[in-house]
Amino acid sequence: MKRRLAFIGTLAAVAALSGCAGMTDQQQRMTTGAAIGGVAVGAATGSWGWGLAGAAAGATTGYIIESQRESQRQREQQAFERGVQEGQTR
Repeated sequence: MKRRLAFIGTLAAVAALSGCAGMTDQQQRMTTGAAIGGVAVGAATGSWGWGLAGAAAGATTGYIIESQRESQRQREQQAFERGVQEGQTR
């Protein structure tokens, strides 16, 4: 039963991830996190209920990680622009 659940979960994850081409980075991270969390927890416990909880935790984690990455990219871009402006005034 656990093997079947793992196979179905993996198949669902592959199908979900194949449609990521038009998604934003944050949507991709959330989808990936949900798929991995759902499959991992669902396969480990053998329960779809726990699998859904794992998917929710994975999606939340994906959202948080991508939010932090976006903030870092913005800070780096601002630092770059400040450096360019300082270089032009010299």
